[in-house]
Amino acid sequence: MRESDLEGARSLPLTPDALTAQGEVVAWLGSLDISFASDEEPWFTVDGAESPRQICSDGSGGAFVLLPSQNVLYVSSEGRAGIIAESFEAFIQLVVARPYWLDILKFSAGGDLPQMRRAADALEATLDDEDDVNEAREQIRERLALPEADDPVGALYEAVATSDAIVRATDGSPFTTLFNRFSIDNNPMLRDTAA
Repeated sequence: MRESDLEGARSLPLTPDALTAQGEVVAWLGSLDISFASDEEPWFTVDGAESPRQICSDGSGGAFVLLPSQNVLYVSSEGRAGIIAESFEAFIQLVVARPYWLDILKFSAGGDLPQMRRAADALEATLDDEDDVNEAREQIRERLALPEADDPVGALYEAVATSDAIVRATDGSPFTTLFNRFSIDNNPMLRDTAA
C-alpha cells in the first residue's frame, strides 16, 4: 500500500461495512477469533435498542453488537454482557492489540485494573511464539492504517466499568457484568508466566 493510500484510508471512519468489504482483513480477523458471518435470530434483547445490530461473533458463541451510540457491546453465550469499546474502530484496535481480551476480563478479580494488566502481560507472554497472531496483527494494522491503541487494557476496563447497557435473555432475565472474579493466581500456567 502506498503512503498516499494510507493517508486516505486514515481519514475515513472505520465501519463494519467498510471492513467487511476488505476480505483479506476479515480473514486475518478470523485468525483472532472474530467472524463476520451473519448469525441467526438474536437470542437476547438490549433495553432501549429496538433491533440491535449484531456485527460479528466469536468462536464461543458470543455476539458483538453496534449500539445506536456507536459503542460496541459484547454478549457472551454464558449470560454476561457489557460495552467493551467506545466505537467500532476502538473495538478493532482492542481485538488486534489484545485478542485474548475476554480472558483479561475473566482474570480481572472482579474488575480490578491492576489485575487486568497482570493478566494481559501474562497472556501476551503466552503468545510470544504465536507467529500467526503477530502476523495477523501486522497485516490488519497495515491494511486498515490502524493506529495502535494507547492503552487497550485501560480502555477495556473503562468501557466495561461504565457500561450501562442492559442485556436480557429471551426469558427476560438480565445478563451479568463481563468482569469475572478470577485472577491469574487461580491459573497455575498464567501465575508462573507472570512470576
